[in-house]
Amino acid sequence: MSDDIPLSPVDHEPTVEPRFTVTEILDALKDTGRRASNAIEAGRRPGMPLSVLSNVAREAPLGSLLLALLVGIAIGRRSRR
Repeated sequence: MSDDIPLSPVDHEPTVEPRFTVTEILDALKDTGRRASNAIEAGRRPGMPLSVLSNVAREAPLGSLLLALLVGIAIGRRSRR
């Protein structure tokens, strides 16, 4: 004779997670791409950060390259720790 109490069948049924259809996934990807494109276009307007960065890189390409290298080194060292 065991002291274990049998569990009801409801406790043994696995939970079913919803599955997405291919069209839902494609719609989500398209929406994400559209949002990213809109954000990039907004950043390229005159006076916005992407516009300023492209102007600086156009006027001083070596300085921009040096700055990008230093930022990359700083981020790389920080991620190693």
